[in-house]
Amino acid sequence: MLRFASRQAGLRAIALRRSLEANLPALIRLWLCAAILASAIRIFASPAAAQGPDLALIAPYALLAAAPALSLLLALRWFADGGSLGQPRLRLARIGRWREVGLEEARRHPLYGADGFMVSLLIGMLLNVPLRALEYLAATPAMAGEFPPWLAVLRTMMTLDVVLMTSLYTVAFVAALRRVPCFTRLLAGIWALDLALQGLTARMVAAEPGLPDRVAAALEQLLTGNAWKVVISIAIWLPYLLLSERVNVTYRHRLPA
Repeated sequence: MLRFASRQAGLRAIALRRSLEANLPALIRLWLCAAILASAIRIFASPAAAQGPDLALIAPYALLAAAPALSLLLALRWFADGGSLGQPRLRLARIGRWREVGLEEARRHPLYGADGFMVSLLIGMLLNVPLRALEYLAATPAMAGEFPPWLAVLRTMMTLDVVLMTSLYTVAFVAALRRVPCFTRLLAGIWALDLALQGLTARMVAAEPGLPDRVAAALEQLLTGNAWKVVISIAIWLPYLLLSERVNVTYRHRLPA
């Protein structure tokens, strides 16, 4: 019974992964429509909209919508044959006893591919995009004209964070889907950059004079929450990425010794 349930779960994961892969163009269109609509609502609900069209007002939201979609399209081109890319010369994941195998032997292994538990990680990386976008829309006002220096720094750093991180998590999603050997290193680097950006944003905004206490408290709560999300992701997924036989077969081309 347990074996049957495990097999059924595996088949559902394969079906979900195939559905994701087949519907990427539709997901891009859905994202663009949703992001543009949400950005338009945010802009027109702002007092700054009364001043008329302004590039400084629109540009952050245009980047918010376009960057993840463009990153996904570029990553699909970069990693068109990701599984055939060469293995890194230096192994960083050294936990466990493994033996190296060739690409063809790895591909014949029943655990080869971004299926099973990996599908949950794929979905999690994709969900980072709308979640970070919603946080940005809620926390960052639409602005044009003159505003305090602390607010300019806050908007710049928050825009940099949402554009860069949604783009990178999208690239990591494609790297995982296309079985790129450096995927695990890429994701680890993204986690480190994500944590660093939260700390850098806090320091740069806090260094500007005139920051209201209410804004400082809300910003601290937001950035601390973002950092904790990354830490929790690392705690959940890093052991899996290091020890999973599927991950090692698929991305490192090695089997238990």
